[in-house]
Amino acid sequence: MVEIKEVKNRKDLKNFIRFANELYKNCPQYVPPLEFDELNTLSKEKNPAFEHCEAKYWLAYQEGKIVGRIVGIINRAANKKWGEKVRFGWLDFIEDIAVAKALLQTVEEWGKANGMQIIQGPLGFNDMDREGMLVEGFENEPTIASIYNYPYYIHYMEELGYIKAEDWLQYKIYLKAIPEKIKRVSKMIAEKYNLRAMTFSKKSELKKYARPLFHTLNAAFSNLYGYPELTDKEIDSIVSSYFTFIDPKYVCIVLDEKNDVVAFGISMGSLSAAYKKANGKLFPFGFIHILKAINHPKKIDLYLNGVHPDWQKRGIHALYYTAMTQAYIDNHIPIAITNPQLESNINAVHIWSNYENELYCRRRCYEKNI
Repeated sequence: MVEIKEVKNRKDLKNFIRFANELYKNCPQYVPPLEFDELNTLSKEKNPAFEHCEAKYWLAYQEGKIVGRIVGIINRAANKKWGEKVRFGWLDFIEDIAVAKALLQTVEEWGKANGMQIIQGPLGFNDMDREGMLVEGFENEPTIASIYNYPYYIHYMEELGYIKAEDWLQYKIYLKAIPEKIKRVSKMIAEKYNLRAMTFSKKSELKKYARPLFHTLNAAFSNLYGYPELTDKEIDSIVSSYFTFIDPKYVCIVLDEKNDVVAFGISMGSLSAAYKKANGKLFPFGFIHILKAINHPKKIDLYLNGVHPDWQKRGIHALYYTAMTQAYIDNHIPIAITNPQLESNINAVHIWSNYENELYCRRRCYEKNI
């Protein structure tokens, strides 16, 4: 017998967050998120996405013990563009299809009661949250911005009638040298269009471009699967939360003659190993592991990149990849893990054919009519 209870208070919410750590405590690949970050994301008072989102959280119990969790989200801003869909996220459960079914049915019923026609996920409030169920690459350690789940999840999803909507791909890139083609195209494009690849040494310099950078991201991602535009409040929240962890030398923005941001790449040293050591806590010692990883990265995570639609299909990406790859090489970093990129976004995925690479992970968004 599976009993579903809605999360009603802070104690319930902490149990909700900590359940995943308990479920994966014996899994060497799992990277626990920071608890305070999860609390902020799921807090209606602190997450500006709640200006256009509704959400409910549920826990599944068997014999008084927590055995699963799920979030249901209705993003009204996204639905204006993509139709009446309810999202599920933060989905975790023991190896029991009855638990998975009870959790997903709860979101399906809530969505249907609110006029939704389709359920989709795993997705978050926006594209900065973890999304995409892992379907390949279970042996690999995820980035801190990515979901990890057990293989049995995908079998249950299929048994419960969920189908593939979109896949995201992540690649492992070997950083031996800047590919000659990328280097050549970068030089040619910069001269042809009078563009400037700007790198940074101080976070204060980078933050000046934060809003313009994310406005370019909104434009670049506007037609990608399910993308909801970030508001200025959401942008400011992201910058406040995540730019703390970014070493500015691993970021590049491309400016035109008017100093407008036409393209950008954001990367950072991998924090996955540090997050494991921190085990969800910044204190008393978690922050030490994280600071060490920031200052002395052993590999790079490529987080966000984009080119404004007015500048796409001109090879602009070569400018920021040239600058960023050189920074990795200068700092003796041999490997980068790409951000999840939609399999259908052929131009973005094709870039990695210029590098020595291998497929690292495949992630899936599922859908079902309700």
